[in-house]
Amino acid sequence: MLDIIFYPGNGQRPHYVELSEDFYEWLAKSDFSKIGESVQKKIIIDDEEEEVPIVDLELENRRRFRSFFIEEIVGESDRMLTKLGESPSKNEYQAATYKLRKLQELRKCLENPKYRYLQRVV
Repeated sequence: MLDIIFYPGNGQRPHYVELSEDFYEWLAKSDFSKIGESVQKKIIIDDEEEEVPIVDLELENRRRFRSFFIEEIVGESDRMLTKLGESPSKNEYQAATYKLRKLQELRKCLENPKYRYLQRVV
């Protein structure tokens, strides 16, 4: 599993979104990787100052990330409903909804104003 990490700006604990390697690779090849610029910045993590490559979630970056995720959620919802059909098994449902659930989790983090930075490289 790989992580995308959301950092609050005031030294509070970061939020980790665990992603499968396939999903992370897809994100890396998508427009997600082209939004904002990762810069080395010193931030407080678990009471220690560390220098990490992060993207500032200032207004424009946050808006662009949000638009990206909303577009992907709409497209993934359509693909998922088509793939699942009328009565999928529990395993089929879980496998088919993984990407949609992760897209929603990432979108919710981006919309949360408490998070000021994200780290996409681990």
